[in-house]
Order: sequence, then structure tokens, then C-alpha cells
Amino acid sequence: MTDVHVLGIRHHGPGSARSVAEALAILRPDLVLVEGPPELDQVIPLLSDPEMVPPVAGLIYAADEPRLASFYPMAGFSPEWVAIRWALSTGAQVRAIDLPAAHTLGLQLAASAAGPPSSGPSSVDAEGEDSDADGGTSAEGTEPPALPQQPYRPDAIGILAGAAGYSDAERWWEDAVEHRNADPVERFAALTEAIAEIRAVDDRPDHHPDVLENNRREAWMRRLIRAAMRDGHERIAVVCGAYHAPALVPSTFPSVSADNKVLAGLPKAKVAVTWVPWTSGRLSLRSGYGAGVTAPGWYQHLFGHWMARDPEADVATTWLVRVAHALRREDLDASTASIVEASRMATALAAVRGRPSPGLPELDDAAQAVLCDGSPLPLALVHRELTVGHELGNVPESAPTLPLAADLAATQRRLRWKPSAMEEVLTLDLRKPGQLARSVLLHRLVLLGVGWGVQTETGRTTGTFKEVWTLQWQPELAVDLVEASRYGTTVASAAAAYVSEQARDTGSLTELSGLLAGCLLADLPDGIGAVVSVLAERTALQQDVAPLLETIAPLARTCRYGNVRGVDVTGVRKILDTTVVRACVGLPTACAGLDDDTAEAMRRAVDSAQQGLSLLPDLPLDDWHRALAAVAGSDRIHGSVAGRATRLLLDAGLVDGDDVAASLSRRLSIATPAREAAAWLDGLLSGDATLLVYDRRLLEIVDGWVAGVDDEIFDDVLPLLRRTFSAFSRPERREIGEQVSRIGGASPVAGETTLDLAAAGPAIRTMARYLGWEAVA
Repeated sequence: MTDVHVLGIRHHGPGSARSVAEALAILRPDLVLVEGPPELDQVIPLLSDPEMVPPVAGLIYAADEPRLASFYPMAGFSPEWVAIRWALSTGAQVRAIDLPAAHTLGLQLAASAAGPPSSGPSSVDAEGEDSDADGGTSAEGTEPPALPQQPYRPDAIGILAGAAGYSDAERWWEDAVEHRNADPVERFAALTEAIAEIRAVDDRPDHHPDVLENNRREAWMRRLIRAAMRDGHERIAVVCGAYHAPALVPSTFPSVSADNKVLAGLPKAKVAVTWVPWTSGRLSLRSGYGAGVTAPGWYQHLFGHWMARDPEADVATTWLVRVAHALRREDLDASTASIVEASRMATALAAVRGRPSPGLPELDDAAQAVLCDGSPLPLALVHRELTVGHELGNVPESAPTLPLAADLAATQRRLRWKPSAMEEVLTLDLRKPGQLARSVLLHRLVLLGVGWGVQTETGRTTGTFKEVWTLQWQPELAVDLVEASRYGTTVASAAAAYVSEQARDTGSLTELSGLLAGCLLADLPDGIGAVVSVLAERTALQQDVAPLLETIAPLARTCRYGNVRGVDVTGVRKILDTTVVRACVGLPTACAGLDDDTAEAMRRAVDSAQQGLSLLPDLPLDDWHRALAAVAGSDRIHGSVAGRATRLLLDAGLVDGDDVAASLSRRLSIATPAREAAAWLDGLLSGDATLLVYDRRLLEIVDGWVAGVDDEIFDDVLPLLRRTFSAFSRPERREIGEQVSRIGGASPVAGETTLDLAAAGPAIRTMARYLGWEAVA
């Protein structure tokens, strides 16, 4: 007769992991069954590879829909990891027994094909198949459900801990379970009885979606346990979420026909499986992972301390030493004496709170009071660095992988560039070949939608040799690589193929220009050729002037910087020349009859074109300036666009200050409606106050016009004026204000003044007293 022992655990619980290790050492089973999809069986042997370093996650995805995937994370303190590693090290067989992912993903595909359910929540939450930290698989799905789900299965161990007055289930497990004299097998049996009582109070019907999903999983687990018993194994250990434990005890099994009825008619999807690196931050509850834990770094510390079995080591003191080191790395004081004092305070707090030993809450309180001088800010640093941590696991090269992921890994090794779970800011000098190669790789990944790096501002540097990136590797990027693998087997070929597809599908010249610029930065000659051919066709058919104007800047950047990166831009230059000519010819007509919104869009397009044209001096600027002059001189064109055209001509030296002053006087005259005048003024001045600061004539004209606006329409004009002047820098606004205060003031010719010294007397005397000039006061 087969002896089956069910070990109900808390996923990612160090106390559970310790108990599992002790129980397996006593039971010595010849078969270990672990909660998890059976697809993992083909990659479980890889956990014995020395290069496999937790945290890692099993990744199972639908072969035809890679975005539909689930993660099954394991940390070094996860009971499943401990059980599997024990079996592999002792020669015992080990299998996964949960509902196959082929059925789980098949159900999701069927649900998405059927559309959103008419009632009831989805059976899969936004982050995984289980929202509890205890009773279910540690899978994390990446496909969000149609409706949000409230977790059905409670954190059973958390409920027991709460009933005992504990806020931390791991503290309760350590105090109430680990410190008991009973052997670990009896501990698990007692826990199973307690969970059975919790399950007995649930009165939800079997047809409830959550209950149905749970019943399916437990029915499948029972099916595989029965099969293992028939195989003749003498002793079987079942490691599962504590909530499932009562249902997996053979003496409580329902009939085989009842389980078969629950499992009948399940859809099935073709799936693939591999291991991917995971992060400690992704294990934390704050990341949204349903079966996560609040403090993975602390739990790893606990588990390492327990398994070391060093009677001389104190878990609280060793943790506070690590806290002190973290503070010192940030140049914060943390003396040895303060560590001793913090340890004593943590012990005293535990005694006051009725706890047998200090836990993380007591250690945090003591560290904040003693090591952080009562400030929560250094403690937040400790939480990020230690309590959660920045660990990133490693997967051996022998793990199944797609050619695209393998090419990326090979490129990273060639560049000596190891991904990190910690966010870092990287500055690249593109004049150095190695750093240029890193830039190219990041730009290719961006095109593929693999967001390892996000480009940020370079600061005040205006050169083109510098790039700044914010890098952070997330486990979900593995799914992005799987999805992108359909475009090619290498990062370069996949990025080029993806760009070619996007170019064919998009109808926007702006998007095409963006793709062209991305290909340039990513060094994709094949992609550039594909985009250029589509762009030439689209620009020839484009009748709208605004998109043509917005295309000029990216094309000009491609032409200017393409040769720097060794890219042939002859075809791009032909398209650019044609686009500039067509835009210049159509600009005056396109600017006529615009309302406020379309005028704002046209003005942005004109600014964009001006920026692009300034990059290449050999472009036909005469045609551009003639088009701007036609726009600036027309009274039928919206003031925002006409004012901007006037400003661009002034900056180019084609009109002088007298011409601008005359245009300003005419545009701000009584005959011009106030809103139109304000729009023209905004177009002239927006973004740069130089004209008003250095040309008093223009300032006086503007000041006179503002003073003469009727009260009835001033409220309509004010928002536009405030937008115009708020864009100026603070020193510019202050200088304009000082000059306006002098307009109409002292007259050097007549010697007149508008200052009322009698009215200013009290203020003058008060300031004199402040300055200590009592005689004046």
C-alpha cells in the first residue's frame, strides 16, 4: 500500500520551505509531487544545473499566441524549489501535478473567442491564476481578464496567523509551527486539519466560476496522485498550497467518475515551456504578482539563517548588520554601538508585543528609531535595497530558448553587458565602438517592443555623440521576445522585418518618418530601404501640407546623421527635396481658413519643418522663405500662423525691426478683433522673449494694446496672453516687468515724475526701520 503524505505549504514561505526540507529528510519519499503544471516536467531537471540561480520562473506560453502566457516563479526560499532540489539531489522522482497549462490557456483562448462573459468574474485574474498567497499555483498570467476578480481562495495560513494575533504569516509559522516539538510530518497533518475547518465554512455553489476553477485543479491533482499510486511507489510526498491539502488526502478522495465529470470537455492549446530569470522585486506584493510576498529579501535572510543551523548567529543582529551596511553605502552614520542598541530595542519590542522573538516589524521600528534617527526616509532605502532586494536569477544556456532570445543573450555576452533587475542610468559615448554597439542594440530592441531600455534626456549637451538610457530588466520581457521571434531569428533581422511590416501597414507620414529615424539609430539598412520605398510612394500621393511639413524634420535628421553611422541616405535625400518643394508650394493655400485648433496644429508643423530645414543649409531655403512671406503678409490667415511666419522671417534676417513694428502696430490696431490680435502676438513671441526685452518699441506697442483691450473681452484674451508670457523664463519676465514699469514714468526731457512720495512715505519709513536707518525714519 502506498503511503501518501500531503505537505500543505505557503508559496514563497521560508518557514514552509524549512518544514518541507525537514519532512522530506524524515519521509525519504521515492516520488515527490509538486503543485505546478505538468508541462514543467520536461524542464524540471534543469534545476539541478549549477548555473541555475534563483529566483527563476517557468514560462509557459501558447505557441500560436505568445502574449498569452503564465509564469511560475520560484525563489531559493520557495518550498517547491526546496522539494524539487531535494528530489533531484537524492535520485527520487519528481513531477508537477497541477492542471496542465495547455488546458488553462485553452480556457483563456476559448473565453476570449467567446467575448466577455455576461455575468460573473473571469476565472483568471490580471496577474495570475491565483490571487492568494497560499492556496493555489504560483502562476502569473500576462493576459488580463475581461473582468476583475476578487480572490476566492483566502490566504489560509494568513487567516490562522490573524486569528492568533499575527500580522505576518511567516512569523506565525515560525512561532507556532517551527517551534513545536512535534515532527514536521505531524505539523503538516495538524495544519491540514485546520485548513479543512476553514474550507468547511465556504458556502459558494459548485457552479461559481472560482469554485469551478479550483475544483478542476484539485480533480486533476487527484488524477495524477491516483496514477502515481498505481505505479507502485511506496512513499509519495505531495507539496501543494495549504488550501488544497485537505482535498488531496487519499482518504478524502471523491469517486473517479466525479473527478472525470469535472474535467470533461476542457479545451486544449499548444504550448511551449522554458525557464526565465526572475527578480526579487517581481516576487513582492507591491509588483502586483498575486502569489507574491511582501519582503522577499527578508525571507531569503530568514531561510538562510534557519538552514545554516548556526546557534551562534542571531537572525535579528545579522539583519541589523546588513541594514547598517546599506546605510553606510549611502554615507549615513551607523555605528557598531547603534547596531547593538537597535538589537536590544527589537528584543524589547518583541517582549512587549508578546512575540517569542523579534520579527521584521520590530526590526524596522528599532532601525528607524536608533539607526535612522526616527526618520522614515532611510528606512525606505533599506526596504528597497534589503527587504525587497534587487536579485536577478540566472538560467543555464541549456534551457530551451528561441533563436531570437539566444541571439540577444549572445550579443549581451559579446558586449560584456549583463542585464540587471536594478534600475540604472547608462550614458553612452557614441564615438566609442563598444558603446555605439550597445546603442544600436537598445534601439533595435525598442523597435521590437522589448523595453529593456528607455532613452532619456541628455541634459544640456547639444552634441550628437551622447545618449542616456534608463535600463531595467523585467521578467515580462521574455514574453516580448517570444512574441517578436516571429519576425526573425536575430535581433537585427527581426527588427528590420518588423519595421518593414509596420511601414506597409501605417498610413501616417509622421509614423513612417519615425520608423526611418529609428532604423537609422538601430543601423538597419534593410529597414531603411523598406521604409524609404513606402515613404516615397506615400509622399507622392499626400495632398495635405501639414503631414508633409512634419515629415521634413525626421528626413533631415536622417540625411544629416546617416553618414556619421555609415548609412547610405541618397534615397532619403531625394524624398526630402521633393517633400520640401511640395510643402513650400502648398503652404500659403493650406494656411487659409484655419480655425484655432487646426491653426495650432499647422503652427507646430511649421516649427517642425523649420527645425528640420536648419539642419541642412543646402536645402532650397529661398522657396521656404517665400512661402513664409506669403503667409506672414496675408490678412486671411489665422494670426497664430501668420505671427509665427513673421518671427521665422525675422530670425532669418529677411525682415528688420521696423517691419515687425509696423506689422505689430497694424495687427494690434483697434480694427483687429482682440482674439485675432492675441493669436498673432502669441505666434510672434511664443517661446522667446528676446524681441520684447531688447526692442522697447515693440514692448510699448504691446503694452498699449493690452491697456486698451475692452473689459468685456479681456477675459477672453487673458488665457492666450498668459500662455504666451508664461513660456518665458523667470528672468525674462522680470526684465519685461521692469521695463513696463518705466513706460510712461520719469521723462528725462520735461523732468516730470509720476511718483507720489507722500503716498509712499509710510512704506519708506517702514523699510528704513528694517534697514536700521532711524534718522531717515
